[in-house]
Amino acid sequence: MTEDLSLPHAASDVAAMADAFSASGLETPCFVLDESVYHHNGRILKSIQERSGARILLAQKAFSCFPVYPILRPYLAGTAASGLYEAKLGHEEFGGEVHVYSPSFKPAEIDELLGFADHLIFNSLGQWHRYRDQVLSNPRHVSAGLRINPEYAEAVAEIYNPCIPGSRFGVLAAQLDDADLDGIEGLHFHTLCEQGAGALQRTLEVVFEKFDRHLRKMKWINLGGGHLITAPGYDVERLVQLIDEIGRRYPNLQIYLEPGEAIAIGSGVLIGSVIDLLENGMPIAVIDISATAHMPDTLEMPYRPEILGAGQPGEKAHTYRLGGPTCLAGDVIGDYSFETPLQVGD
Repeated sequence: MTEDLSLPHAASDVAAMADAFSASGLETPCFVLDESVYHHNGRILKSIQERSGARILLAQKAFSCFPVYPILRPYLAGTAASGLYEAKLGHEEFGGEVHVYSPSFKPAEIDELLGFADHLIFNSLGQWHRYRDQVLSNPRHVSAGLRINPEYAEAVAEIYNPCIPGSRFGVLAAQLDDADLDGIEGLHFHTLCEQGAGALQRTLEVVFEKFDRHLRKMKWINLGGGHLITAPGYDVERLVQLIDEIGRRYPNLQIYLEPGEAIAIGSGVLIGSVIDLLENGMPIAVIDISATAHMPDTLEMPYRPEILGAGQPGEKAHTYRLGGPTCLAGDVIGDYSFETPLQVGD
């Protein structure tokens, strides 16, 4: 099966949501979410867990809208966090297992995390050695892990590739050759970004080759995030087979995944308003949505957000550059065309 992850996801009726918002009297900017999409995505993820024995966590760095957590809670094993405050959010609002990875932990953060985290994943041997005695002597058992860098990734955007030369993420296989891993119970890697089971399979082949002897001594492996599992073109059967293969090869391992976008994609809209119109070589609309504050991927990837009823520049009668309300010169969402002229308040 060839995976086509560009197919439309389960998605909200955007026009209906916009109409409902208009009738609500709420002010913009505003995120409007469709609960049915979380149930749809959750059922897919729960089925994979039941069939494979893997445990799937919500990656809060991708989606941390905690009012939705009660909907997602029945479908997932817990949360993954990238720092203390995300971890506290997951612990207090979601429940279940709490897994925490950070490129670096401060002593005060470790003190607090040892009180409620289930897994602490360290980015380097130096960080592990610094906190090892504290973790192992903690009255409450916390499972310690290491992030590994397999030096293989298929991420298209370099900003999302954790395996580029000079990356600060994870421990290389060569660095583990003579390392004292006493107390480490699991290995974690995160190399995917909006990718399918085929990319995971190729990554696992590298991980097995480079880290086999270490995996045989561990209790768990975390396959990270970036798995676009709920995309219609995603090969779910292949994923289940890969999890089964890991289990056969390493029966000592509990397997974890921590998708983020797969849980929330297509679940809502961001609604904004035009707050000013001006001219500088072309028509410009200043809106109350900021690329940097509300949609940072717009600048970081970059990517072009879809706007209901809008087209490419020149496609429709009236083209505008949409800019945000911040003082950053680059807070520009992009150029879009519309059938009718924009008005303040639209």
